[in-house]
Order: sequence, then structure tokens, then C-alpha cells
Amino acid sequence: MATIELTPETEALAQRVAAAQRLSVPAAIQRALEAQADAVGVDRRPARRRMTVDEMLAFGAEIAAMPILDPRSANEIMEDLNTP
Repeated sequence: MATIELTPETEALAQRVAAAQRLSVPAAIQRALEAQADAVGVDRRPARRRMTVDEMLAFGAEIAAMPILDPRSANEIMEDLNTP
């Protein structure tokens, strides 16, 4: 993870806010960023990592290697599902 450099003024402010809330500086910064993210509508969920081509091909190969449990065609299965 990259190190974030803060100006001396920002670091001093973070320390004062953390002390006032009886939190560690990282916890105070996180709490402040979460509140700001909520205020501006930023999704706080972690970003999902996209699969690489090699991972997709490996996943496809894994699925293709699975046994076929129902020998009927897709149309036959859909007909059964749609029959009342």
C-alpha cells in the first residue's frame, strides 16, 4: 500500500480530532472519510477486482469438466419449468 504524505498542518489537525474523539489517528481519519463519503454519495464497499483472461479461462475449464447431471436439452428443461 502506498504511503500517504500529509502536510504538517493536516497531520496536526488529524491528531487534535483523534484526541478529541479518543481515537487513534488512523481511526479518526477513517471515520471522517466515511462520513464524507456518505455525504457525497460515494460507495464505501471495496472495489471488486476483475478477473484476468487466464482466470476466466481456468474457470470455464473447471465448469466444462463438471459432469452433466441432466442429459435433456435446454429446450426440454425450459418446457418442463414452464409447464404448470
